[in-house]
Amino acid sequence: VEETLSGLRVIKAFNAEGKISERFHAGSNQFRRMSNRIARRQQLAHPMSELLGTITIAIVLWFGGSLILGGQGVIDAATFIYYLTIFYSIINPAKEFSKSAYAVQRGLASMERIDRILEAENPIVEPQQPVPLTFQRDITYKNVWFRYNNDWVIRDVSLQIEKGKTIALVGQSGSGKSTMADLLPRFYDIQQGGIYIDDINIKDVRLHDLRSLIGYVNQDAILFNDTFYNNIAFGVGNVEEEQVIKAARIANAHEFIMATEKGYHTNIGDRGGKLSGGQRQRISIARAILKNPQILILDEATSALDTDSERLVQDALEKLMQNRTTIVIAHRLSTIKNADEIYVMREGKIVESGQHAALYAQGGYYTKLCDSQSEFSES
Repeated sequence: VEETLSGLRVIKAFNAEGKISERFHAGSNQFRRMSNRIARRQQLAHPMSELLGTITIAIVLWFGGSLILGGQGVIDAATFIYYLTIFYSIINPAKEFSKSAYAVQRGLASMERIDRILEAENPIVEPQQPVPLTFQRDITYKNVWFRYNNDWVIRDVSLQIEKGKTIALVGQSGSGKSTMADLLPRFYDIQQGGIYIDDINIKDVRLHDLRSLIGYVNQDAILFNDTFYNNIAFGVGNVEEEQVIKAARIANAHEFIMATEKGYHTNIGDRGGKLSGGQRQRISIARAILKNPQILILDEATSALDTDSERLVQDALEKLMQNRTTIVIAHRLSTIKNADEIYVMREGKIVESGQHAALYAQGGYYTKLCDSQSEFSES
């Protein structure tokens, strides 16, 4: 249901109402059949336990009565009645066991799924003796190899990023650009090689210290069902409202925030659903501005925006990038022409590097990427 409602525009645009309706009814019918089977078993548990209890008492009465009436002296009537009283007080709790069996089995099934999540091991291990981290000189990737499963995604990559410089990672989808950026804050750990900040391996640093240096703005702005204020101030402690407003102004977000009913205290909906794509992105940028990171990662930050929104967001990004070490990942090569160094990636390797003019003059893979985008935009 959630998937259908969130994709309602696409469903209507492709006249797929009938197909979605059929899929919904098929799923509903399957759920109804399963629920009915479970309900029948649950409801049968009580009468079956009552029937078995009645049969058991009847057998006991018959057997005990036979002993008393037979005159064998094994048991007298008073003892037999006392025995029946005890037996009846025991059989009722026994019936409850049978009725609770369904609930126990259902709970066990849920517990197994929850346990798999709770007991999952985090492969990112904190160092036992962490090294203090201060970012003064550079970031270095040395002979980095990484894979998610079997195939290598990053293959023997080495590069250096000087403090205050902007580098860009370009290449086709699947070339490893975003993975390179994800390795720096240790969202994943590499299998071979090393990543260093001022010659300190990031595996020797506390995750909190490492990630406090880094700000992240990606293509899909991750916002929460909360107010503008709380989304911008997310993860930043002891922040004053003036600081939030200043960050929003720099990100070109203040005007549209103040146009809402409650200003900064307006709820933006689930995942920022009440905002446009450009507005969500500017709130994400304001959040990064407020954090004031030394290292900034921009992962396709403007690729999904229209021209007007891109202009506003690009202006906000340029303000954010001032005096910071920035890693830019972009499909639109027009957004990274002014980078201090451009690294061209292909199949997990860096195949070319340099500044825009020099790379384009080489007539290599970067030139083909630029020309293909120029042809696409002209057409």
